Amino acid sequence: MARMLFIMTGADEWTLNDGTKHTTGYWAEEAVVPLEVFRHAGHEVTVATPGGVVPPVDPSSLTDEANGAAETAAHFRTVVATAEEFAKPVDLADVSLDDYDGVYAPGGHGPMEDLAVDADSGRLLAEALRAGKPVGLVCHGLAAVLAAEDDGGNAFAGYRATGFTNAEERLAHLADKAPWLLQDRLEAAGVEFVAADPFTSHVQVDRNLVTAQNPQSSAAAAEALGALLA
Repeated sequence: MARMLFIMTGADEWTLNDGTKHTTGYWAEEAVVPLEVFRHAGHEVTVATPGGVVPPVDPSSLTDEANGAAETAAHFRTVVATAEEFAKPVDLADVSLDDYDGVYAPGGHGPMEDLAVDADSGRLLAEALRAGKPVGLVCHGLAAVLAAEDDGGNAFAGYRATGFTNAEERLAHLADKAPWLLQDRLEAAGVEFVAADPFTSHVQVDRNLVTAQNPQSSAAAAEALGALLA
């Protein structure tokens, strides 16, 4: 059994470039699917957020339309509402990486608001990467990379990775409103960004790092991360 740390957003709003607030949180599929994969494998999951707040789910991620089927959406809503892991998070500031075998961060636009500038999240990700522990990040969860500093630079510089692309942000009609775009910031931080076709499953594995482009990649990312834990 491995002990997995889920680093999750505590932000339920994302500040757009005109100062308005966009309702957000974590994207249900990107948290629920890996949670169930790790549970099924017998792993223990602990959720940590800034301040230890209960992670807010993006309501848009719970609709039938977002999930392709009413049954899938209903399942995600049930897990979000009942999972003890989501209901009882710990404070990121209190987390010691020594207590965990791997780290995972789901997306949603919430991480663009808080994890992108959260020193505790960045510290844990940099430590895990340096220690060779499996690190998984999906979609906008890659925003947490931006706070991961190591020896004066970004800890993930030189790693091959993917995440929510500029093209996908444009197709989601948020690119013009975003204060910055994830792909641009990751590339500026020295990440070797690899983009696939929009909204297709796409995972990159580089050493102990597993990254995935979008919600459609959640299951493949969890399986790849699980393989590193084996």
